[in-house]
Amino acid sequence: MKKEAMFYEKLDDKKVHCYLCPHNCVIENENVGKCSVRLNEDGKLFSTNYREVTAITVDPIEKKPLKFFREGSNILSVGTFGCNLTCAFCQNYSIAQFTDYHAPSQRITKEELVASALHTSNNIGIAFTYNEPTIWYEYVYETAKLLKEKDSTKSVVIVTNGFINKEPLEKLLPYVDAMNIDLKGFNNEYYTEICGGRLNPVLDSIEIAAKSTHVEITTLLVTGENDNLDEIENLAKFLSNIDKSIPLHITRYFPMYKMDNPPTDLNIMYKAKEIAEKYLDRVVLGNV
Repeated sequence: MKKEAMFYEKLDDKKVHCYLCPHNCVIENENVGKCSVRLNEDGKLFSTNYREVTAITVDPIEKKPLKFFREGSNILSVGTFGCNLTCAFCQNYSIAQFTDYHAPSQRITKEELVASALHTSNNIGIAFTYNEPTIWYEYVYETAKLLKEKDSTKSVVIVTNGFINKEPLEKLLPYVDAMNIDLKGFNNEYYTEICGGRLNPVLDSIEIAAKSTHVEITTLLVTGENDNLDEIENLAKFLSNIDKSIPLHITRYFPMYKMDNPPTDLNIMYKAKEIAEKYLDRVVLGNV
């Protein structure tokens, strides 16, 4: 379902400039941005995945992963399709890499989703996850706002790559209780060549979000790509300069999507944890 997008401006010749994320796409008429889900139609920008839900389930909060936020609880988790990055190792490629795969979806209004969250037993709120929620911005923003209006004790969780511009991030944050931000590495070349993005905007998002909500960081160590221990040390230093209590999840890679490098060496995982713990109070290994 289409809905007119937020965070864009009209240009000449029916072009539009989308400034939701740092790609800052200038989109020709009848074309989409790099995320594949924001469509220019006659000089207006539309979100084509509005209300389109490809995955919905109740998950343990630890699966997001959030280890230090409302531990032991469950949360209604939803996702759509599309992403503004193109990671070669994408774990949810069947819905995130929409240009290659077309996952079936069902239409759920924000009112229906909020009602489901409120009436699901032992549920603390809604997590926007699985694919990249920030390119689902209009639906995420409206639903998060409505949930807080209905019951301010319910939590909104965003599991994101952090590749979003400052203005839309700051508009959403008042309705967000926790975020897991995927800091894919600490090397811009890695971001550019493997993930189709840039490092600095993600670092900016982490700094902004950490000032107003609970933030945990996940870094997947991909063999031969970003498993450099010096980079891990620099990453941990960066986080500690914001707040040394920010949890860091260092996660083991396994071959997925277009990437068939060997699984991360366990010795590298343990060494990375040891190095990160010199700077951070809470470091967790995942997938080991």
